[in-house]
Amino acid sequence: MENEPSVLASLLPLIVLFGIFYLLVILPQQRQNKKHKETIESLKKGDKILTTGGIHGEVEKVEEEFFKVKIADDTVVKLEKEFIVKKLGEDEK
Repeated sequence: MENEPSVLASLLPLIVLFGIFYLLVILPQQRQNKKHKETIESLKKGDKILTTGGIHGEVEKVEEEFFKVKIADDTVVKLEKEFIVKKLGEDEK
């Protein structure tokens, strides 16, 4: 009988690689998505925001699927929630 490696021994490197991939890529991405979702849900009228297009604005109205954002004195636009990058702090206004 030949000395054949067991199935577990041959799959162990793949399992270890998947574990490393999960810890270095998937888990941080899930944390970032959760934090972004919490930030979006906490926005209210008057908050300063930055959009994915680089536009700075102020939340005028919060609706279920989008925000109405004031980007100039007489300009209010409708913006989907997923296009908000972050809430700007007092020092970033």
